[in-house]
Amino acid sequence: MLISIHGKNVDITEAMYAAVEEKLEFLHKYFEIDDTWRANVVVNTYPTGVKVEVTITSKIGPLRAEVMTEDFYAALDKVVHKLEDQIRRHKTRISKKNREGLSQAFISMIEDQEAETKQNEEAELVRTKTIAAEKMDLSDAILNMEMLGHTFFIYTDDETNEVAVVYKRLDGDYGLLEVE
Repeated sequence: MLISIHGKNVDITEAMYAAVEEKLEFLHKYFEIDDTWRANVVVNTYPTGVKVEVTITSKIGPLRAEVMTEDFYAALDKVVHKLEDQIRRHKTRISKKNREGLSQAFISMIEDQEAETKQNEEAELVRTKTIAAEKMDLSDAILNMEMLGHTFFIYTDDETNEVAVVYKRLDGDYGLLEVE
């Protein structure tokens, strides 16, 4: 795994780098790690404490956590604990999730879209973001959405080569938006 550590308002010491490498070793008990895995660690100091953000990208999807405490090493311990909990939580969801419920979610998708549109008519655009829609299948898109903790995920469907959006419904099921 390639690890890069960046400091904002702080110089990264060799001891900090070694601590990050040692703490990220926990991933080996869950996954087979190779050179395609990349870990980006950002350490930022504030008057109130130290913030540690860890983003790990891999073939299976992204993992991300951030923690702010008074001490770098305590923040690192907590962020690793958050990542480990995230991995276990998503692994359990995937094993328990019944995929047949997904087709029923597609049927009521249009009604939900109309209701959501009415609620958001008064909303104001405050940010624009550009993304690259990666090519993957629906199950990988759902996994990536869950791993990121988002309510929707934009991707390119590997069967149709069209942009699609999978989203989490209020009832806990998933919906899919496809382009005609």
